[in-house]
Amino acid sequence: MAKVSRKPQGVRRSAAARSRSQKARAARRHTHSLLDQAMAALPFTEEQWNKFFLLLIVGIALALAWTVASFAGVPEMARVQLAQSASRAGFEVSRVRVSGVERMNEQLVYERVLSEQDRPMPLVDLKYVRERLLELPWVADARVSRQLPDTLKIDIVERVPHAVLRKPGRLMLVDRQGNELEPISAKAAKGKLLIEGPGAQKQVDELGKLLDAAPALKPRIASAEWVGNRRWNLIFETGQMLALPEGDAGSAALVKFAKLDGMHRLIGGKPVAIDMRVPDRAYLRCKDGPCPKQLAANGQAE
Repeated sequence: MAKVSRKPQGVRRSAAARSRSQKARAARRHTHSLLDQAMAALPFTEEQWNKFFLLLIVGIALALAWTVASFAGVPEMARVQLAQSASRAGFEVSRVRVSGVERMNEQLVYERVLSEQDRPMPLVDLKYVRERLLELPWVADARVSRQLPDTLKIDIVERVPHAVLRKPGRLMLVDRQGNELEPISAKAAKGKLLIEGPGAQKQVDELGKLLDAAPALKPRIASAEWVGNRRWNLIFETGQMLALPEGDAGSAALVKFAKLDGMHRLIGGKPVAIDMRVPDRAYLRCKDGPCPKQLAANGQAE
């Protein structure tokens, strides 16, 4: 039988192997030493550390269990069961109380929350109900709350009607921000500020600020026309027209006109049109053409 002879390992190779092994053991001892020093530096005992790691493991296990249960729909099933139990105990929507409604049709509010009738209180989505109410043109804001055991409370903040917007073929009641509230008849629109002109709906708030500059004139203005998407013509209850310049100059011109009217009683007088678009001048037009006298901004006739 043949014998296999192995070449003995070299001295240098054996020494190198022993050196690497010694370095590895030294590195492990150094690492454990640093970890032990760090653990010892913290103000916790070994028993406390053991409890901490135990709680950490339990927490991870519970988190995994909750994740698995969520995918299986267990929490939702539990929520439904709880809601049904509450309903059997009388905690379900049987009444709806609405407050804050003065101008709009209150029945529209009830229609929006009718689907919540007989629903268990825990299952009522208050945010969804509020979003549905905010879709109503008259509703600026809404607060929805539960009044246990069986009442859903609705607090409505209504928009305030400000003017009537003339649209092709109809009149629309709008608030100061230009939000359309509801159609309005010509008879019901009498006595309200009428606004017209392309793009006028977006300028309702700016018109309000313009008229606030001369509050004494506001009751006497019947309508306002947005001209060329840049300026206003105001029509008084007498049928007279006041042409104002564009931009911030419109407010200053309106204030000047108010002073001129106080001095010369222009509203209700002979001029059918007053043009304030030229600074420091008021050009008057009578039925048969230019009026005999024109006015400077200081009220003096020229």
